[in-house]
Amino acid sequence: MNENILSGSYPLEDVTFLLKNINGLIEEQNNDYRENAIQSGVHYSEMLPIEYHPSSEYMDIFHETLAQSKKKLAQLTAVLSEEIIKKRGDKLVLVSLARAGTPIGILIKRYIKYKYHIDVPHYSISIVRDIGIDENALNYILKTHPNSQLQFIDGWTGKGVIQQTLIEACNKFYADYNIKLNPDLAVLSDPAYCTDTYATREDFLIPSACLNSTVSGLISRTVYNKKFIGKEDFHGAKYYSEWETSDVSNNFIDTVTGEFEGVDKAYYSEKDTTNNKGLKDVKNIQKIYEIDNINLIKPGVGETTRVLLRRIPWRILVDSLDNPNLRHIYRLAADRKVKVEIFKDMSYSCCGIIKPKGLGDI
Repeated sequence: MNENILSGSYPLEDVTFLLKNINGLIEEQNNDYRENAIQSGVHYSEMLPIEYHPSSEYMDIFHETLAQSKKKLAQLTAVLSEEIIKKRGDKLVLVSLARAGTPIGILIKRYIKYKYHIDVPHYSISIVRDIGIDENALNYILKTHPNSQLQFIDGWTGKGVIQQTLIEACNKFYADYNIKLNPDLAVLSDPAYCTDTYATREDFLIPSACLNSTVSGLISRTVYNKKFIGKEDFHGAKYYSEWETSDVSNNFIDTVTGEFEGVDKAYYSEKDTTNNKGLKDVKNIQKIYEIDNINLIKPGVGETTRVLLRRIPWRILVDSLDNPNLRHIYRLAADRKVKVEIFKDMSYSCCGIIKPKGLGDI
């Protein structure tokens, strides 16, 4: 394996990051610069945002949310893990999509070890909208673990774009290497109704969505920029050593895994039709608000959080001003002086709309 890869702040037994270390090669850009560049045609994966450093008040919301939801998260991890074992068997490799998928992949790995005493391999690799999955990372995994079943993992779904990107990437991989991979994406929360392997369709707050690198092993979002990423390289990322004192990555994992003993043994699993309802709702929002580019609409708690943390938000739609899942959304919206309005006709708790280029203040 390339010695210049990242290790992150997680224990090595929890996850192997197949990401090139680009510390010192790329500087983060502010939101205004990135937003203008992205809406002028520069791909988002070529740049890194300056990461939001949360206030103590915001961190209090994270810790309170984690304390309130840890039993639910343990239960949903159990549901998802059992579904994966049922579909894939025990000769599997967990492949989480960096970076939001990484904490969920670790929870699944920990649960399978707790329940079945099997230590399944777990890797975290990059996938990028419009570009695809890191094929060098996939080939490394397949070479290291022949005859294994790969299970791709993410935290949640937004519009379902990453699921579709994964399907297209696996089709390309088959065409290039004659190796067939199952593109099914396992997620804790699937409000987009776009995958068959999920724990719940509820759009609830997964606490790891509240933060960026400090809950994801101090790893940046992934970068695919040919200035830094060669043909044989893994996609890139940075390690934020300067935030080690603020890191809650392992605290999040340990808090949830500490609840595994209390998981209901009669695992509930609500199965219904995968009908891509979320994308239909987003297209309705696009029409009502006259948004030309659908990529400016980011539905769901996780994606709305990302809009507020690293994009230029225009407005935030919420199903209710009393939704307890949205306390951190209201806090971030207030900090950034973004309009919040009620919009009930969607399968999500909330939706963030990025400010279109050239639009004046409202």
